[in-house]
Amino acid sequence: MSISFRRLAVTGAVALVIVGGVIGIRAYRGGSAPGGTCPASADVLTRLKPLATGEVAAVQVENRAAPLTELTFLSADGKPLSLADFRGRTVLLNLWATWCVPCRAEMPALNALQKKLGGSDFEVVAVNIDTREPQKAMQWLKDNGIDSLTPYSDPKAKIFQTLRADGKAFGMPTTVLVDRDGCALGHLAGAAEWASNDAVALIRAAIGG
Repeated sequence: MSISFRRLAVTGAVALVIVGGVIGIRAYRGGSAPGGTCPASADVLTRLKPLATGEVAAVQVENRAAPLTELTFLSADGKPLSLADFRGRTVLLNLWATWCVPCRAEMPALNALQKKLGGSDFEVVAVNIDTREPQKAMQWLKDNGIDSLTPYSDPKAKIFQTLRADGKAFGMPTTVLVDRDGCALGHLAGAAEWASNDAVALIRAAIGG
């Protein structure tokens, strides 16, 4: 990860602590991971570990994949969705907010990654967690030329709370790499250069599984 992104990651973590005190984001223990196993993930994890390097060196590849707790959010037109709706595709789940400087900084790279690899096998699922003025995020994406990411949202920020309770969210932005069966392959607290060759190699290895 470049120096600028390391600094932005720290900024995001600090910003989350400050804003968390205002909007009441805190961990809770009310959910448990859904049943099921991750039969296809062991070999994928072995391939991913040496690829968490360079611009994506901070990605924490899981030692053992496990199904994620059910994660819910809203579509662009306000309809409820869950991560289960993306089964069959590898997903890079990213939580972002307009108040988060490192989140905004990495959105063009996420957009470029979606343009390069997005399709029937892979999608960047970027979920905005602004708790006020939900239209603000959509306007920000438009104003900044982010034209390949679907504007998903969670105005109650529950998705962050769930991931934090599961030990996969510590600051903003938060990103989780999820396989086609809904199993977590790795996670990252902070920004990364997702359009880099390092990131593309990591994602391609995950898709290939």
